[in-house]
Parts: sequence; structure tokens; C-alpha cells
Amino acid sequence: MNKAITDDVVFQPTSFAAGLGVWSSGDGTPGSDTYQNIGTAAFVPSDQDFGGALELQVTSGTQKLRYMGETPILPGCYLRVTARVKAVSGNLPSVRIAAWAARGDGSHLDGVTETGPATVLQSYGEVIEVSAIVGTGARQGVDMVWGSQAAHGHFGIDLTGPTGGIVRIDDIEIEDVTHVFHRTMMPWVDVIDYGARGDGSGDDAAAFELADNAANGRAVLVPAGDYRIASSITIQSPVIFEGTLIPTNAAILSFTKSFDLPTYIAALGDETLALKKALQSLLNDAAHDALDLGGRRVSLTEPLDVQAAVPNRSSYAQRRVLRNGQIRAETSAAWSAEQVSSQARYSASNQLKLTEVANVANVPVGALVEGAGVGREIYVTAKNVAAGELTLSQPLSDAVGTQSYTFTRFKYLLDFSGFERLDVFQVEDIEFQMNEVANGILLAPQGVQMQIRDCTFNRPHRRAITSHGSGCQGLMVERCNFISREGGTAAQSRQSVAMNTNANDVKVRDCRASQFRHFLVMSGAQGLISGNHFFQGDATSNGIRTAGIVVALRACNTCIVGNYVDNCFIEWTNEREPEPDFTGGFGFAGLSITDNVFLCSNVAPSFSYIVVKPFGADHRLNGMNVSGNTFRSSGVIIDRVERVDTSFAPLDIARSRAVSVSNNTFHNVEHAVANPLRVSHAQNTVADTWVVQTGGQLPFDGHARGVDALVMTSRLRNDANVSEWAHPYVATSQGGAQDRVHVIFPERVRGDLDITVRMD
Repeated sequence: MNKAITDDVVFQPTSFAAGLGVWSSGDGTPGSDTYQNIGTAAFVPSDQDFGGALELQVTSGTQKLRYMGETPILPGCYLRVTARVKAVSGNLPSVRIAAWAARGDGSHLDGVTETGPATVLQSYGEVIEVSAIVGTGARQGVDMVWGSQAAHGHFGIDLTGPTGGIVRIDDIEIEDVTHVFHRTMMPWVDVIDYGARGDGSGDDAAAFELADNAANGRAVLVPAGDYRIASSITIQSPVIFEGTLIPTNAAILSFTKSFDLPTYIAALGDETLALKKALQSLLNDAAHDALDLGGRRVSLTEPLDVQAAVPNRSSYAQRRVLRNGQIRAETSAAWSAEQVSSQARYSASNQLKLTEVANVANVPVGALVEGAGVGREIYVTAKNVAAGELTLSQPLSDAVGTQSYTFTRFKYLLDFSGFERLDVFQVEDIEFQMNEVANGILLAPQGVQMQIRDCTFNRPHRRAITSHGSGCQGLMVERCNFISREGGTAAQSRQSVAMNTNANDVKVRDCRASQFRHFLVMSGAQGLISGNHFFQGDATSNGIRTAGIVVALRACNTCIVGNYVDNCFIEWTNEREPEPDFTGGFGFAGLSITDNVFLCSNVAPSFSYIVVKPFGADHRLNGMNVSGNTFRSSGVIIDRVERVDTSFAPLDIARSRAVSVSNNTFHNVEHAVANPLRVSHAQNTVADTWVVQTGGQLPFDGHARGVDALVMTSRLRNDANVSEWAHPYVATSQGGAQDRVHVIFPERVRGDLDITVRMD
């Protein structure tokens, strides 16, 4: 680089031959005294060593000579000032390059070095050359470091020491020597040239932004050193890091042209801190909407509290994406779950609160709640220490009164619980390596449309994705792979859950989950669960299986379609109701199970794929569709594909409405159920009442409550084999199990018929 050539910048002072009116005996500032028409100074046109020279008598202890022209000081540009001097007579002084530093407004720039090294003149007639280098950056070899605030200087020499001597001075030269420090055509600018210190002290933020402003399409180079950044910076150029940044917690580092995790790792030298600062920038800078981990692995020894990494944000509602890498848990005591037991009171009239909580300050937000009447996957959403209250993610069931509860707080690789609200945040193509010690993602307590796509959750300690509030509203989990650490454990002894949800409009699509206790525990309505394969088998003969999907809301309005339900079942409960007995509403309503593949092996014959589990009395089915599914059992014949779990209460099957079970296929299933159910009946002896049995093929051992159609499929005849043309009527809900239909004729006849029976 040579600014005199590339940018036509003038550094060189005028010659003495052009006149001494521009050469000052002071600082060189406008209005200072000059050497024009001074008896102690004269231009000598002919000198054997210099050609033309300034002859000057030394009259003060520091005799100044300054060029009054403003020599520009440019960031990244280094100037060498050279003077050749010889003594003619009298006392021998010392000589040094000297200058006066100016700011942009012309005022003096205090606190910088304005003199170079001094040389003593030893004899008369000997030519001595002195020089000094001036520039903005603190580089080795720079004598006068002026920093980024310098705008120009007045350069010359000082003659110091005894007075009375006479010297001659050749024309002073100022040349651009930036090439001494850099390649001739640099593709970058260096932060050192703009005042960065790199010594771990002060605040180098301003120097970084000055370098970025000057880059103009080039990269910004951060050479070796430690650069303290005490205020936020935005670098809009590519950045090359050889040194390390030391930012304060509040300082936001935004590298808009190099916004990826490898750049932050290069900048900070620590991959955990790099991920935190990159996330901080992601949620603060509009210049980028996605953080790419660049395929890198980040090893964490403790949970990453995302909100603590972004301390200026308690909520965020713009689309942001974290993608493409691996986050791995390293063994550490910081992953150990916290567990607290406390006594608390529950009331059905305040169904999301625990009150009078003992030791409430020690109960962590995000903790799993366990106790009598506590359903699966209920968490602490918030706490009020002053009031002694805890807010729960879901109501309890039949838990009114005071009892002791256990609160277990799992630790997560990505913990968003510190936010009050987080909307439209996406996690894509991330492998969560939890190594059996950590858990995956804890969502924010509130938010909509969190999206988790194409991720792998490998061997979580207990949970892969947890919602402890309504931050799962509109949650989308797509094409993710969930791998349990409990593959060798009997299904009923497993403790890990792939995910839970509390809010409405959840979509879980095209995922795979292997050997969890539950794949999904969902409590909201309007769910769409499609295209997933969840496998929960084990090697035990006559094995017990657990629910793959728990639908914990009776009026759920949810579709479960096109899944591969492998050695587990779908369980539909009302375990979120404080007073679980039916007192009104729709009942168990709005569940559609269609076009799924159901498979089991090594199970007990009592195993069923669809289980309705009422937690109180008088519940009924009121809108259920089971159609187009394939049910198959391998190695054992199971009794039926659907059943009612009466552990707490039976189902009021006599009040079933709008139940459709049709077009399913059954293999190794004793009772192939349907509703409406077509039954073929052969009456081989004459009778006026034909007893038609449904043979256990009405869903959930339902009652034969209605008949849609009745068709005679052979000639109706009396005991004399004479054709009869009588028309029968029916009596429904007959027999001890109320699963029979009586077809009643006006006289005794025999024959064959097909009848379509309904249990709703």
C-alpha cells in the first residue's frame, strides 16, 4: 500500500528552497512563528552534502522545526519521517524527529508520543540521519503511536542540548512505509491500525467498528492478542481471527458477514462461550435470522440457560433458527437432577395452583410434579415465593386437600425456561448427544410455533423435549429421531419420555422414537400426529407394554393418522380433571385414529392397541373414529385391539355416541371389532325370536344399542317348509352383557339374515 500512489495523498513537505514561511519555530499550528526573515535561519542554496539546505543556529534548549502543512494520519497507514543533519560549528546538539498531533477539529491530541529517538551529533561535517515512524496502531517498530483519534500532524525535528551551535538540515522527507508492516495490497484491514490494544484491558470495541467502517469490502483482521470488548459491536465485514475477544456479558458481538458458530469459536476461543454469544447476537441483530453451527460439536459441562446468555431479552417474537451441528453433554455434577419434597394444598376451584407450599423457595421452576392424583408430565410453570404458591402446567386429578409432593428438576442442554415468552424459534438439524446425563430441550413457559425439525435426541437422561407451560402452543416436531437409553429395560420399568405438550395445535410428524416409556404425552386439543414410528417393545415373553401416545384430554379433537404404532398403544384419559367424575360436556370426544399400522410381538393376550382410561364415573364416548388401520400381532393371538382400562372407573358404554370403527384389517386378533357391525345369522330351527349375538365384536364390549339394517339372505319358512312373508322387528341391548339383538317374528320361522348392529 502507498497512499501517495493509490489515493493521491500528499505526505511530503515542501522543500526549504520554496521558502521558510511554512516552517515553524513552534508547533507548526496556524499562526505560530516561522523562520521566514529570521537572522538565525537561512537557506543555503549550495552545500556539498545536501545541495540546498537550511542553516540554523540553535538558540534554545529545544529548538523546534515544524512543517505547517497538515500531514494526514490515516488508519492503517504508517509514515516514516526522515531528516539528515550535520553540525557546522559551535556546540554539538542532539537531533530527533518531532511532531505535533492533531484531532479532526484541529485541537491537540494529548497523551500520545510526539518525539522519536534522539541522536547526538559527534563531529563537524558528519551527516547524521534520524527517522521515526508514526501511525495509528501499536505495532512493533512504530515510534509514535497516535491511535484512531489522530487526524493530522505537523512534522519536523527538535534540536536539543547546548545552544550556540550551527547546523545544516537537508529537506525533510515523509514517506508511506505501510508495506513494512503489510503486504503491498492487503485484502484486509487490521484492528490494531484503528487503535485496538489487544492487551486484555480497556475497551477495544470502538477500534473494531472503525476498522469495519474502513474495510469497504475487505476483511477485518484481528491479530494475536486479547481484545477486551466492553460494549456491543456490529462488524459488517468478514472477520479473520488470530487473537481472542474477551467480551463482557452485556456486550453483543454481531458478525453479520461471518455469522456462524466457527467464527465465534475462532473469536472467543471457547466453544461454550461462543454458542452463548452467538445466540445473544441471533436474538438481537436483525441482519441474520439463523445461526449455523457449521457442523461443529459444542461440548457442554452444564445446562445452557439461553435467556441468561441473552440478558437483555425476556421475550422474543421474531423467527430465528438454530441449525446444523451437535450439542453434547460432558459428564459433570451440573447435570444432576434437583429433587425437593414439600407439603402443599390443592383445590379444585384453583386448579392450576398449589398453595401453602412448604419450602417454596427451594422448588425449582420447570420441575416435574409427582404425588397422589398427579397425572403424567405435570410441571411447575412458575412460583410466587411471597404467596407460597406454585403454578402448574396442568390440573391435578382427585387431589383436593393437603399432601406431600415431590418436585424433580431435570437439566437440559438447551434451557429456554428463563424467557417469559418465546415465539417462532426453530431448531433444525441438531444432534443432541445427552450421554445419559443430560436432557434435551426445555421450552419457554409461553410461546407459539416453536419448531424442531430434523434433529436427533440421543440417549436422554429422562426427557428429550419438555414443555412446562404453554410454550408448546402450535409446536411442530418434524422428522426427528428419538433414541432412548433404556433399550435393555423392560417396558414397564422405563422412565424416559420423548416429549410432552400442554397447549393446542401441536403437530408431530414423521418422527422415529425407540424404546421410551412414552413417545408423546399430550394435553392440548387440535393435535395432528402423523407419519411417526414409535417402538416400545422388549424381549420379555408375555410382556407388558406402555402407551406410545397418551392423549390426556377427553375432548381432544385430535387426529392420529398414518403412524407405525410398534409394540405400544394409544391411551386416552381424563387425568387432567380436578373432579374427574362426569358432570357435563362432550365426554370422550373428537379422537380420530386412521390409516395407522399397529404391530405387536411377545405380548400378553390381554394387550390392546387402543385404551380408554376414565379417571371418574359416568364417562361416555362421544365422537371417535377408528378406520383404515392394520392391526397385527406376531407370535400370539391377542384378544382385541381396543379396551377400557377400569383401574379407576368403567366407561358408561350404554351412552356411546358417534363411534365409527370401520375398514380395519385384523391379523391374529380374536375379536375383529367394527361399528356398525355386520353379523350373519343362521336360524336353523323355527322360532319367533331369533337371538343374534355380536360375539364380542362391538368396540369396547359395547351394547347392541341399534340396528341399521336387516336383510333376509334365504327363504323365510315355517316348520312345514312353507315360505312365509312376515316382517320382523328387533329388540336391542339384550342378554346379560346387553350385546345381543332379538329379531322377533309374528310366528315361528327359520332362515338366514344379515343384520347391521350399532353400539352407539
